[in-house]
Amino acid sequence: MPLKNPNAVREWFNTIFYGALIAIIFRSFLLEPFNIPSGSMIPTLHVGDHIFVEKWSYGYSRYSFPFGSWHLFDGRFLSTEPDVGDVIVFRNPVNEGQDFVKRLIGRAGDKIQIKEGRLYINNKIVPRDNPRKYVVAILPKSIRSVGFYKDDMAIKGNKIWVNNEPAKFNYTIEYKPDSYCKMAEGLCGAFDATEYTETLPNGVKHSIIEMVDNAPYDNTAEFTVPEGHYFFMGDNRDNSSDSRAEIGFVPRDNMLGKVWFIWYSHNYYAPMPFVWTWGNKMRWDRIGNGID
Repeated sequence: MPLKNPNAVREWFNTIFYGALIAIIFRSFLLEPFNIPSGSMIPTLHVGDHIFVEKWSYGYSRYSFPFGSWHLFDGRFLSTEPDVGDVIVFRNPVNEGQDFVKRLIGRAGDKIQIKEGRLYINNKIVPRDNPRKYVVAILPKSIRSVGFYKDDMAIKGNKIWVNNEPAKFNYTIEYKPDSYCKMAEGLCGAFDATEYTETLPNGVKHSIIEMVDNAPYDNTAEFTVPEGHYFFMGDNRDNSSDSRAEIGFVPRDNMLGKVWFIWYSHNYYAPMPFVWTWGNKMRWDRIGNGID
């Protein structure tokens, strides 16, 4: 009976080992993929978007590498300062098992406050212009094929139609398991919001949405960002757990990198390998979009 070739075993092991090593180096130093599980960054990012994050954007910390929670070292190397308005993935300072994506609103020394839904930075109101209609649709998976109807609006797949014509306003559509929608009244449906263009003090313009201007985090105390920390907020101002709430200030070491672009997007029921299930679940118009 012939013996197993030891060289073949060694080659197999080397292939697995070096393949894993290259993947770790690529994810640690260059690009790391993430998916968006919540609507806190609507309208910039939708649930089901898959993004690439530039790991070199702000240098590297222990969180840039596997087992960052082991506290192998402190500080950052090759560090650069992020700009206000950057969309950044960071490690949750309260729960190291979570990665969040939010927009940078304040750096060390900045004073941040929300009053009646309006953002103030260093005691100056941040301009919020061009109000326009926005719809956030969260629907049970079972009706995706038959459609959802409300007044003159119809939602079919990933599209909204008004009076049988494509909607002229922006929107996001997410399908949830039926069991989720049955948990409580009002969890699912088509919800009206207002989209604004916000202009930050450094001139960065980006879109936000507001449901109302008297939500729980629409009136806050004044926050002064401490040295070595940042203040983050979601673009979906009434549905974002961020620095206004339990996350608090985010240490510099917790930044993982700047969001680059969307490389894949679906309505959360189109697993990427199952191409035969894509159909109208895919958001083709979002794939390849850069993030501002």
